Amino acid sequence: MNIFLHWRKSSVFFSHVAMKSRRQGLILELIEREAVQSQEALRRRLRSRGFEATQATISRDIKALGLVKRAVDGAYQRAGAAAETPRSTMNALEHTTAEFLRTVARVKQLVVIRTGAGQAQPLAVAMDRAQLPEAVGTIAGDDTILVIARDDRRAASLVRRLEGYAGR
Repeated sequence: MNIFLHWRKSSVFFSHVAMKSRRQGLILELIEREAVQSQEALRRRLRSRGFEATQATISRDIKALGLVKRAVDGAYQRAGAAAETPRSTMNALEHTTAEFLRTVARVKQLVVIRTGAGQAQPLAVAMDRAQLPEAVGTIAGDDTILVIARDDRRAASLVRRLEGYAGR
């Protein structure tokens, strides 16, 4: 009986290790396919794929996998992940704009963007990384961004672009 009990414990241990390995593999697959910004969003995606996991388990997995959050959109990625592609920077800008943009107004070639408190910096970073052809540069405070456009026409184009990302 002692041998049987040892075999059962070993079998449970190996089953746990296999499950952990599959769950962590799925986590990597999910974060490579889409921007996942929170542990709760990750838990829901795992659940939809048949994996029940607690927040504590997901937190341990994130640490074990060495995941970090991107500055642009707060999504998880592997530490030292490859440089962002032009498409990923545009995706990050679209997501960040949709989430943070409150109002946008134009005065000649200046565009003033209002966000919630503490949200101007991430949106400005996303805009800078996207290297928008309309913008010369951005200056961000806590909840306001000043974008200097190349001219009046491009400022108007930038306002339309941002409103489109925000779904307005």
